[in-house]
Amino acid sequence: MVAAYFLLPLNRLGPHRPVLSWTLFALALALVAALLMRQIRDVLLHTPDGRHGLAIALLMCLAVLVFSAGYFALAKQPGAVTGLETRIDALYFTAVTLATIGYGDIAAHGQTARAVVLVQILYNFVFLTAAATALSRSWRGRIGGGPRSR
Repeated sequence: MVAAYFLLPLNRLGPHRPVLSWTLFALALALVAALLMRQIRDVLLHTPDGRHGLAIALLMCLAVLVFSAGYFALAKQPGAVTGLETRIDALYFTAVTLATIGYGDIAAHGQTARAVVLVQILYNFVFLTAAATALSRSWRGRIGGGPRSR
């Protein structure tokens, strides 16, 4: 996935193709969210499938890469995101936002960039937190020999 992130032609996206850029971004986030919710449901319902943990972890990573790609494309718009010039910068900014650290070296200045940061924060709270909880439950079930009863 990381190799694909660095190989995708993201330079073709951005302010010169806004409809395509926003459509791909929204569809990718929606697809990852739907797949995450399916895996979370399966963990909560104790569906017998040994791949929940791997699928959830991969989908969480994919969500981070989708936001990174979005920030990279968004940074092509002058004044939107200062300090973000490379794909590594975009990945770094996504991780810093996800971790709620906010070093300040890269900042969302434009209204669109700030809206995307807000979307990422909400996405993190709703989908990635639920996914991390389900992943933890899945691992606990494997290590402890099954779901714990109360």
